[in-house]
Amino acid sequence: MDSTVTPWPGESLSAASRSREVPFELRRPLGPRDPGDAWVEGVRGKFWGRFGSAGLLVHDPAKGILLQHRALWSDQGGTWGLPGGALHQGEEAIHGALREAKEEAAVPPENLHVLFTSVFDVGYWSYTTVAAQVLEPFEPAISDPESLELQWVGIDSVSEKELHPGFAAAWPALRGRLQGLGTENP
Repeated sequence: MDSTVTPWPGESLSAASRSREVPFELRRPLGPRDPGDAWVEGVRGKFWGRFGSAGLLVHDPAKGILLQHRALWSDQGGTWGLPGGALHQGEEAIHGALREAKEEAAVPPENLHVLFTSVFDVGYWSYTTVAAQVLEPFEPAISDPESLELQWVGIDSVSEKELHPGFAAAWPALRGRLQGLGTENP
């Protein structure tokens, strides 16, 4: 067996080594990538998504917030965040967040009502959080190798998880907006 580990572009050798520890079916997907699947770098840092990125903050009043335990090979792997990812060229953030959540967690867009968006913009890259309320209950399912686990987490318990740093920074304001809309705590 070849023990050579080659990191993906933008990935450290230690992150590439960790990917060998996960079961085959949960490793980074192979095959063609969308042109948006690339890093951008500038004075404020390095970010994933050539055309920006978006994530879906799904709230079910009975269950809480849908969180994704990120694959170890991903940026900030092993942390908890929202299903989401790189936007395609010309793709609107809402559409991209819904597409990514369906691809990664089998979230049915027809079961949701979009409440608001929140944008983090550094000038050369942006991340849009799309908040949505569940209209018809569903159970998420891991539908690609980008998730280790999916879990409904009560609003008051989200910050107890080891969150992706970007989501951790945004969560207090996002939580406030959800609660300001009269959403219930499970």
